[in-house]
Amino acid sequence: MLRLLATLAIVFVAAAGFAWLADNPGDVTLVWQGREFRTTLMVAAVALAALFVALALLWALVSGIFRTPRLIGRFFSGRKRDRGYRALSRGMIAVGAGDTRLARRLSVEARRILGEEPLALLLAAQSAQLAGDTAGARAAFEAMRADPETRLLGLHGLFVEAQRRGEHEAARQFAEEAAALAPTLRWAGTALFDYRAAAGDWRGALLTLATNLNAKLIDRQRAHRYRAVLLTAQGLAAEQGGPSEAKALALDAVRLAPDLVPAATLAARILTRLGETRRAARILEAAWRRGPHPELADAYAELRPGDAARDRRKRMEKLAALVPGHVEGRLALARAALEERDFGEARRLATEVAREAPSERVFLLLADIEEEAGDLGRARELLGRAVRAPRDPAWIADGIAAARWAPISPVTGRLDAFEWKAPAALIGAPEPLDLATGAEPAALEAPAVAEPADTVARAAEPALPARPPSAPTQPAPRTAAALAAPQIAARPVQPDATAPVTPPIRPATRTAASAEAEPAAAPAVRPAASASLAAAADGGAAASTPIPAPAAKPAVAAVPASPATAPVVPRVEGAKPSAARRRKDEVMPPPPPDDPGPEGDLVEPRPGIDRLHLV
Repeated sequence: MLRLLATLAIVFVAAAGFAWLADNPGDVTLVWQGREFRTTLMVAAVALAALFVALALLWALVSGIFRTPRLIGRFFSGRKRDRGYRALSRGMIAVGAGDTRLARRLSVEARRILGEEPLALLLAAQSAQLAGDTAGARAAFEAMRADPETRLLGLHGLFVEAQRRGEHEAARQFAEEAAALAPTLRWAGTALFDYRAAAGDWRGALLTLATNLNAKLIDRQRAHRYRAVLLTAQGLAAEQGGPSEAKALALDAVRLAPDLVPAATLAARILTRLGETRRAARILEAAWRRGPHPELADAYAELRPGDAARDRRKRMEKLAALVPGHVEGRLALARAALEERDFGEARRLATEVAREAPSERVFLLLADIEEEAGDLGRARELLGRAVRAPRDPAWIADGIAAARWAPISPVTGRLDAFEWKAPAALIGAPEPLDLATGAEPAALEAPAVAEPADTVARAAEPALPARPPSAPTQPAPRTAAALAAPQIAARPVQPDATAPVTPPIRPATRTAASAEAEPAAAPAVRPAASASLAAAADGGAAASTPIPAPAAKPAVAAVPASPATAPVVPRVEGAKPSAARRRKDEVMPPPPPDDPGPEGDLVEPRPGIDRLHLV
């Protein structure tokens, strides 16, 4: 635009000059080597202007001839640079798309064309990272670190690579160097704060936190929370040393974060040691109003060491009244009642909590109550229920549950990582008890008067099934109970000279009258051992029923006895035994073997084996 205006101004001045010459004519005379040249002023002006134009053109031509090689070189170098930037652009796109091979090829091409161009170095580093070439990426970042223009970029890349390799000390040094060069650099300030906190350098972490807050790298609310955690960590470290220093640190932490439970309990302990009980109580009460916590209740109960159980119970009643109906308050009251040996009130409070929010510690408290009350059986039952109860809240950081709060995570070293919450349930674990819907309510009631043992045993004994009539010529089928019953070995009957001798019993066809006279066979599911034990317990009042020789192969081995010496058991004359007595007195034959052999009608009984005496 300026050039156009300058050109128009020159043309305007020339036109004005020529117009003035036309209005004021004159002559111009030139004498050169004795010769005289005369012309008008207008012609002389035009000739002079043409001369200047010709000289300018001549100068441009001559200078163009001399500048031609340089112009030609600049032309080709421009084309080469354009090709390099195109390769750089395509390489960045390949890195973003994850095409490792294309990114490496274009990175080599761009660096060959552009040399140590910062963007070419960045592409080389990113393509090396994408390909997993740690050494190549580190070399590219070191080259960028050497250039003041790209030093921060190189430090960031080296920091990331050190973190990937687990070289935390090197990463911390890179972060310190970057933070010194640019205090407003967010990644450097945050990383430096995290490393100092993870190393337990509470003082250095506080200084870095103040720098980050001034640089507006962190919001004020979070900065106050982090500062309270760091002050609490310092107070815990100084608690065993000077109580005055620990007191100042703990009070500052409570002022910055009144809901920080470890800070409140620390301040209460230190103030209690210094005799400032009322101030400690006010701090604990303020924290309790913000969120009831079992550690606050424990600290409140120990405000006056050596107090009687009644005094501690009154103090816990005052604390629980600040947040009426809360679970933690009722549990604290139940523990205080247990200490005072008021088992009824303690059981009532703990039972209410178990119905609303069952957990391990609630059932453990109930077990303690029953143990102190002397009911050890019920205490063991409650301990068993505690195993399947929902898990209690705990201090958890990065999946790790800790018995006590800590300022940093034991896994990652992150500050303020511990949270008070219930641990995650295990996959495949037994389903926890749900007593909130009324499941198993009898387990939480007061123990009832126990019934006599014999009554309970009789009530629990199953009723005997009805005896189905068995076939007269077929053995009872073997059931699972019969297979599981112990095998009873048969022993030969010793000869007795005074006993009458009977001939061997032959199998005969049963009639209807004989079937009615004989008692029905016992069910196959009743073990033979039970029948023999019942007969022995009866004292031998009833005679054993003779057992005919089975048609199948016997399951036990027996020694044959001589027909002349084999005794028989005489029948007892008298009234017919009852059905219950018959079930007790009947002796079941041993179960048939797996291979019963041929049919009973086809096998002749062996002489000398007419009955077995079961023991």
